[in-house]
Amino acid sequence: MLVLVAYGSTRGGTAALARMIAEDLEAEGFTADVRSARHVGGLEGYDAVIVGGALYAGRWHRDARRFVTRFAGGLRGIPTYLFSSGPLDNSAGRVEIPPVRGVASLMGRVGSAGHATFGGRLAPDTTGLVARAMAKKHAGNWQDPNQVRTWVHQVASDLRASVAPTA
Repeated sequence: MLVLVAYGSTRGGTAALARMIAEDLEAEGFTADVRSARHVGGLEGYDAVIVGGALYAGRWHRDARRFVTRFAGGLRGIPTYLFSSGPLDNSAGRVEIPPVRGVASLMGRVGSAGHATFGGRLAPDTTGLVARAMAKKHAGNWQDPNQVRTWVHQVASDLRASVAPTA
């Protein structure tokens, strides 16, 4: 089963999560194709899709939003999961954080099978006025590989069940 893992990322944190997800999918026996959401030309050949976006001020990354909107028809026809990257603390590893309103709306639009919010990452030497100001107090990496692995294991189980022959 070929799974597209598409992401919208500005500073690389969500791209790193997408690569973690792909590695865990491959450990589960799937084939994963990781791509920037901006550079995906179509859904042909994919059996499932996972789309991730960084959260900025409560909004999902523009490339992730545009991807889901552009391919909404195709995403409705295959198992689709979404993930968000953002909290600059360990809250995502302690409690399940629901999708922000815009992501929840996109989930409904494509019939998403699930969502997870993972901790974010912000380098102390990041660029950009707002990001630099945030990094003075909130620099760090709160991405939890165990949380990602647990979520991917659940997604993999769901995908296997969706293609299992009925008796």
